[in-house]
Amino acid sequence: MATRDVEAVLDTSFVVGYLTDDPPDMAARAATVIDSKRVLGVPTVVLAEAWYVLQERYHAPREAVLDALLGLISRANIRVLHVSKELVMPALELCRPSGRVSIVDALIWVETRQAGIATVYTFDRRFPAVDLDVREG
Repeated sequence: MATRDVEAVLDTSFVVGYLTDDPPDMAARAATVIDSKRVLGVPTVVLAEAWYVLQERYHAPREAVLDALLGLISRANIRVLHVSKELVMPALELCRPSGRVSIVDALIWVETRQAGIATVYTFDRRFPAVDLDVREG
């Protein structure tokens, strides 16, 4: 979770351009930055927004989006802001098995775990209960 070494933060448009190569000129500029050795931060909200854009605008399959985001955040020069990669990676994997867990719920799960909080109140019966006490209000 060390973000002290982060030199710059990536916005959703930059991440999506990089992952889709669209438009090619902007994607090339994004690749120059992301493929560099610069330490770059990605807010969790960017992961959620990129997930949405890739599925809704680019009609990318859920698995492909998941693999693309996991590939991005697994890069040595990428940090997810305010949460550890060790929690983000398995959180995103929660979205894979049944397709029932949304990325937003997975990221709420990450932030809850990172904060050391054990309980989540939700009316969403699909919320991931892994290592959390999930309750209905």
